[in-house]
Amino acid sequence: MKVLLVNGSPHEKGCTYTALLEVSKALNEDGIETDFFWIGTSPMAGCIDCGTCGRTGNCVYGDKVNEFTEIAGQYDGFIFGAAVHYASANGAMTAFMDRVFYTDGRSGRRNFYLKPAAAIACARRAGTTATFDQLNKYFSISQMPIISSNYWNNVHGLTPGEVVQDLEGMKIMRTLGRNMAWFLKCKEAGAKAGVPLPKKEEAVYTNFIR
Repeated sequence: MKVLLVNGSPHEKGCTYTALLEVSKALNEDGIETDFFWIGTSPMAGCIDCGTCGRTGNCVYGDKVNEFTEIAGQYDGFIFGAAVHYASANGAMTAFMDRVFYTDGRSGRRNFYLKPAAAIACARRAGTTATFDQLNKYFSISQMPIISSNYWNNVHGLTPGEVVQDLEGMKIMRTLGRNMAWFLKCKEAGAKAGVPLPKKEEAVYTNFIR
């Protein structure tokens, strides 16, 4: 089993990476493989609702979003980490998440269906809970079980060294990794025992203005 840890910070080896690395170590200790995916620093456009992904299976912008959607199906779980900018996920990460999940839904890839996910927010001081709430909405709309820790998945620090000093935050990251590993093993055991997938209904869309 493999988990993909997505670093949405503009700093490849910064505070967000430091938190994700702690989760990765806990997953590895429980026998779960991990890989890292950094969204980079190139300009990340927002979704323009052009519909290209519904026709071609890929976003109209040939960037990290398509690179991610091409490999996402190989993974059993996901951890998405974001830096906090103005009390929400940094702009590039927000654009990335919008387009990744929209492309997945419109293309019919279903890379995320019933796969566990968790969000991590990293800030110097405040805005982490708002960011945590923001990121979790992508998972709940995609029928992804949301993995929790023993507190909100947040760490604090201006530098990686300060994040490491956030002892409670680091413990939360390790607990999150262990909980993710446990859930993945339970899911695997259920599949081997013949537990069927949930019954699916046809999509229903209700507009408030007719």
